[in-house]
Amino acid sequence: MHISEVRSAFEPEMMELLSFATSRAGEVYKTYINTTERKFYVCKTEQVIVGCIGIEFKSETSIEIKHIAVFPEHRGNQIGGKMIGFVCEKYRISYIFAETDQDAVVFYRKSGFGTKSLGEKYPGRERFLCHKSILKTS
Repeated sequence: MHISEVRSAFEPEMMELLSFATSRAGEVYKTYINTTERKFYVCKTEQVIVGCIGIEFKSETSIEIKHIAVFPEHRGNQIGGKMIGFVCEKYRISYIFAETDQDAVVFYRKSGFGTKSLGEKYPGRERFLCHKSILKTS
């Protein structure tokens, strides 16, 4: 498995993958490419894109997961957790969080995140804050 940053044009597979995490994939893509506060990574196995993670730096020690997705046929192989571990280690952060809906809460809990309901932020859609403190080792 190899995780690498995407800094330029997205491949069609990346846009398809990003569409699992947002209905505005094209707009979101431009944000990742045009801002320094956000980074977008893809995960490949045997040169095939299987997952992606998009993050936003909130401080020197805090990152928000803006988007994370794994192609359905590759889910259940801990790819999402490995991508989270990769960005935590790469940036040596102490806190990582995401806001999500009910569909992803189980994934975040399995990945060691605490969860807190934010209530119904959108009509008929309960949202959750998923958060995790990272212990730094010297």
